[in-house]
Order: sequence, then C-alpha cells, then structure tokens
Amino acid sequence: MFNNADSETTTFFADAALFDMDGTLTDSIAAVEAAWGKVALDIGQDPAFVIAATHGKRAVDNLAQFKPHIKAHEMDAEVQAFEESILFFADAYSKHGPGSREPSPLSSGGATPSLASSSSSTLSSPAGSFSSPRPGFLRRVSNRLALLTAEGATIEDIEFEEVSAPAIDWRTELEQKRDVFAAWQIEAAAVDRSVRILPGVKALMDSIPEGRYAVATSGAKTYAYGCMTRVGITPPAITITADDKRLKAGKPAPDPFLLAASELGYAAQRCVVFEDSPSGIRAGVASGAIVVAVCTSHERSRIEDCGAHFIIDTMEQVRVDVDGDDLRFTVTERR
Repeated sequence: MFNNADSETTTFFADAALFDMDGTLTDSIAAVEAAWGKVALDIGQDPAFVIAATHGKRAVDNLAQFKPHIKAHEMDAEVQAFEESILFFADAYSKHGPGSREPSPLSSGGATPSLASSSSSTLSSPAGSFSSPRPGFLRRVSNRLALLTAEGATIEDIEFEEVSAPAIDWRTELEQKRDVFAAWQIEAAAVDRSVRILPGVKALMDSIPEGRYAVATSGAKTYAYGCMTRVGITPPAITITADDKRLKAGKPAPDPFLLAASELGYAAQRCVVFEDSPSGIRAGVASGAIVVAVCTSHERSRIEDCGAHFIIDTMEQVRVDVDGDDLRFTVTERR
C-alpha cells in the first residue's frame, strides 16, 4: 500500500468502537445507487443528483425529501420496500443472472420487491408515464403484480377493487406495468451488485471483545441486517438502525452514535467512530468521539475537511489490542 517512510503511526486508548456500516464495513454502493436511481426516475429527477444527495443519510429522510407525498403512516412500509429493492439488486446477479447456477425464475415469476416505491434505473420513462385516476392506482397494481410474481398466478387471476373514476383499460395499463417490471428484473440480474466485506474489516472486528463495539447506520433494519449477514458479519447486540424510534434525528446529527455509545455503557467522548461519508463523519465529530474516516466511498478531497481526526484508505491500517480495561488503537496514516 505504502512504505513506512511514507506513513505516520499514532496510538491512543478508548473504551469502545462505533462503526458505520455501508462504506465502512460493507460495500453495497452499486446496489444502493441502483435503488436510488430507480427512485430518481420515478420522480423524474436526474439519478446522479439524487444519488449524490442521499449518500450517508437515512432512507426515511431521503424519501421525505424526494417523495413528500408519502403520508406519515405509509413511511415505514415505503422505507422497507425501498431497502428490499437494494437487497434485490444485491442478490439478482447471483440468484437470477450470469452468476447463478440455477435457471432464472424471472421469466416465470420470481419474487421481487414491489414497484410501489420506484422504477428501474435503466428505463427511459418514470412510473409517472402511466395515467391513473388517483395516486393509489399504481400502488395497487404494483401490489397485485408482486403477488402475481410471487405466487405464479396469471394476469387473468388478478382482481381489482372498484374505483370511482372514468373508465380505464385496466388490462392495457397492467400489461405496460408488467413490461416495466420485467425490464427492471432483467436489468437488475445483468450486473453484479453483490454486497462485499471491505478489506481489513473482519480482522479488526474479531480483535475487539464482544460488548465493546456497536454499529450505528443510516440503513433501516431490513437493509442493515441483510447486508451484514450477507458478508458474514454477525450484527452486534447493539446495532442502531435508522428506524430506531429512540432517534430524534439521523446523521449528520450525532444521535445515532450517542445512542450506540449509551447502549454500550460508555461516553461517546471515550469511543472511536469509523465512518466513510461526509454526513457520517460530521455526526461522529459532533458526538465528541475520535473519528477515523475511511476513503472507501469518497475521494480524500471530499472528506478531508469534515473534521475527522484520522483519514485512512482501508481498515487494514487500524489495529486494536486489549490493554487492561482499555482498547489500544494503532492507526497508520499515509502522509
């Protein structure tokens, strides 16, 4: 990576480690960007803009910003549907595409997340291209389609509730929706967006005693636990996810790290935060913790002014040893 002459090593002591997840422990950036790209096209926005604006923040905050029509009582379901779409993108290549050893079920009805939340990142027209008497129409069609693909039903098996609206050719719109659905499935399976564990993470986590580290992520539980288990990380007992009702705010507010430290039984000022995104780094700094920034998802120039105490390329540059009641951290930075 770099020679000792080009590095600087610092040792310090702390009580516990607080890890961000995506971009810090795991790399699921391709799946996440694909999912936000779907949302962008659904609302007629530039995917590059939406992806840049959403990184490191909670899905609930991002969906509230970009899809303000979502009602409060619908938000939990929308977040879960969105995060299921991330995991579908992450698994599609290995389960249904070239990476699969089994025949693909996509053409015959493999189960996938509902299209209620977004549309394919590679389709030319957003979901709004379908005219409907009211917003709930597309959601009902999507839910019926999800049941169709999951249960192997045919299009004739689907029944729709009565709607007080002008007469519409249901079958035509449903056929169009099914075409969009199929195109999304095919595109998702064509690209390998698998979740991967990042270099040095396993060795680092294995060196920290149980109860001395936590995860505080901007992902909700479906996504967070799904990502970690896919790469062989056992979610620690203290895993603070974005849908934790005790949180008043997500990153860049310090709340996730403050709650994680409190649940471990330590002061945040005596903890070390590992982060990759500007919003997460700022959250760690605001919590009072020592912050180690990892250049995994952003170039150094994007994060070097966010207040991190250390900036490293990978977790391989960090070592943790148990020293009595303390954890001794050794961080090697590139000059």
